Amino acid sequence: MTLPATGLLTSDHQEPITIPAKSGGCGCDSSATVEMDAKLKERIDKHPCYSEDAHHHYARMHVAVAPACNIQCNYCNRKFDCANESRPGVVSELLTPEEAAHKVLVIAGKIPQMTVLGIAGPGDPLANPEKTFRTFELIADQAPDIKLCLSTNGLMLTEHIDRIKQLNIDHVTITFNTIDPEIGAQIYSWVHYKRKRYRGIEGAKILLEKQIEGLQALKEADILCKVNSVMIPGINDQHLVEVNKFIREQGAFLHNIMPLISAPEHGTHFGLTGQRGPTNKELKTVQDSCAGNMKMMRHCRQCRADAVGLLGEDRSQEFTKDKFLEMSPEYNLEQRATVHEGIEKFKAELKAAKEKAVETLDVTPLPNSPKVLVAVATKGSGLVNQHFGHAKEFQIYEVEGKEVRFVSHRKIDHYCQGGFGESATLEYIIKAIADCKAVLVSKIGNCPKEELHKAGIQTVEAYDVIEKVALEFYEQYLKELGNRD
Repeated sequence: MTLPATGLLTSDHQEPITIPAKSGGCGCDSSATVEMDAKLKERIDKHPCYSEDAHHHYARMHVAVAPACNIQCNYCNRKFDCANESRPGVVSELLTPEEAAHKVLVIAGKIPQMTVLGIAGPGDPLANPEKTFRTFELIADQAPDIKLCLSTNGLMLTEHIDRIKQLNIDHVTITFNTIDPEIGAQIYSWVHYKRKRYRGIEGAKILLEKQIEGLQALKEADILCKVNSVMIPGINDQHLVEVNKFIREQGAFLHNIMPLISAPEHGTHFGLTGQRGPTNKELKTVQDSCAGNMKMMRHCRQCRADAVGLLGEDRSQEFTKDKFLEMSPEYNLEQRATVHEGIEKFKAELKAAKEKAVETLDVTPLPNSPKVLVAVATKGSGLVNQHFGHAKEFQIYEVEGKEVRFVSHRKIDHYCQGGFGESATLEYIIKAIADCKAVLVSKIGNCPKEELHKAGIQTVEAYDVIEKVALEFYEQYLKELGNRD
């Protein structure tokens, strides 16, 4: 397959860019419905980014050892000392490989459900290969049960693919925003390749060529590839379906379509020029349009480059350099294995509870009954287990018939602030979940409950499996809908 005729040339200014024809997938087929084989399931089972189920139970951490970057994206501003800001490229402090390894061993003892060590910046790991691979070497030697992964723009991926495979880095993410250099020219300010800086379409072409080569190299090396795509309204939003189709055909395992973050205070080009991010509805529409092609990641939190903990929480400030350097590593392989066994047992109990809920509830969809969204306050573990006032985000589930599907998460401010700003915060929360029919919480106060009801959002108080509570609400919702009809 060749790109649409645009008169574009490759970096050697001789031939048009050619996109390879379909070549099969890495554990994924066109229907995305075939069950994964046991080996593939084992590879993702404890990786919270690659497995939606795992993200309820297992934690990850990133170490900020890679400050330099070889491209400049218009949505990126690599900042330091931004402890309260949660987005890619942000860190509070840089680490040496030795400091990073010490931190990993400390946290692996303190948070035994931490199963993944990733390097994602604050620049590009492969623009800092010595620091990146030295860190991985130390971790692989001292903590063999921790999965290693990296995120890259793909520019230098083929140059380092042998080292990646040698270190058993089994998961690699490429940020792949377009397969059209003209669109790429609107996303990337410059690309620095082989000691020369390229701008506009020329730079975008070079990056695209290297990304395609990298994607193919990962497939040949049997390394699982997740593709991140930043959705930018008016630039690549309508184009992402083509990106999705292409990466599936070339062997990507998972596609993560993320919303552009472009607040002016972040100092990015897009932020300063007024480029907006997508609405929740726009993002879901594009994700849904790609969902039939391949496995989609919808639980991404667009983590900081020094994130620690479960997805949706950030414990990085508990482990700043001045703190973790004073801590002795408590890494214990046997103890960690015992914790993981307990998690797997709990997951099996959850699965059984979900299956029982589906079997026992009398959920019969009415003709043309709509799909229903519900917002869930959860601290993890697949449970409705958080007070409304303590939630920093809601997980959004779509309920239809006897199916409950996770579709997104929405960050919010705490409602309980000791009286300060609660009215404005509640108004913002209601706006954030206005398309939901209910909010599922462990507890909620009378005041927010009344305001939610006025806005047409029901409240359900429970402490149980998310799917079970959601289905029970849906059953009652359909009965009321039938009575009204």
